[in-house]
Amino acid sequence: MTPDALPSQLALLWLAAVYGVASVICFIVYAVDKSAAIQGRRRTPESTLLLWGLACGWPGGWLAQRWLRHKTVKTSFQIAYWCSVALNLAALAAVWWLCTNY
Repeated sequence: MTPDALPSQLALLWLAAVYGVASVICFIVYAVDKSAAIQGRRRTPESTLLLWGLACGWPGGWLAQRWLRHKTVKTSFQIAYWCSVALNLAALAAVWWLCTNY
């Protein structure tokens, strides 16, 4: 390992940690909303679910949608969800490009 490789490896570890933590939180938020839906309690706003996904938690949101069968039928939510995923990935690509080219 060269000394130049260490900062990029640390950046990747940090990025993986951010996505991991945000995904766990996002999954929990989806699970709480699913539980509220089943029990007829106050629901988590869709904007909150989408913001957690946009804030690097979309992998956890995707897992929650599949495992909990939550928010998979509502087309307007799915469109907004996948737009937030695309926006997150575009931002990630832009930051990565800026960091590697400047």
